[in-house]
Amino acid sequence: MDNQTRSEISRKKAIDAALAILTREGVGGLTFDSLSRESGISKGGLLHQFRTRQGVLGALLEYQRQQFERIARDYVATEGASKAEPTLAAQIAIYRESVNQPHSVARAVLAALIESPNLLDQMKTSDDAKMKALHDEAADPDLSLLRYFAASGLAFHSLLGMSPLDDTARNRLFDRLLDEEKWHGQGAKGTRRKRSAG
Repeated sequence: MDNQTRSEISRKKAIDAALAILTREGVGGLTFDSLSRESGISKGGLLHQFRTRQGVLGALLEYQRQQFERIARDYVATEGASKAEPTLAAQIAIYRESVNQPHSVARAVLAALIESPNLLDQMKTSDDAKMKALHDEAADPDLSLLRYFAASGLAFHSLLGMSPLDDTARNRLFDRLLDEEKWHGQGAKGTRRKRSAG
């Protein structure tokens, strides 16, 4: 096995360990010592990979971005053709999946916000592009934003442990957010503006 492959395997183990620690102990529990214990990687090896705790959080954000892009691609590939607003539907599916993951990568976003809000600056550009795509696809841009932020609120309340909803009720609400016919009626597909390129 070459050095790059070994490095990638170590990085993945460290990221998985960091997600487990964040889930179990919160951001305060994420130290190089705890990460070393959880991952089985020496503290020196971790410092070589990440340099600082902010480096760990940055790696978690990148991992989260990649995972969410994969969820969106998979959703659009299987469901997108049937949706008048595939970008919105993919974003709602991402929020749903973020709650259903045992060690949700969305916790990385919350940890980064607490620890280093400046790490989220790079996400703002991506979010601007998402908002433009939602607007371009929507027959009713305000309704699309309402559905998007409702999904976001459901996800973050659940991730923060503040939601009074059980899994069944939460999933029923996600189903409702994804059901375009409930929002637009039978004419939704014919009234869409234009389809986004991304």
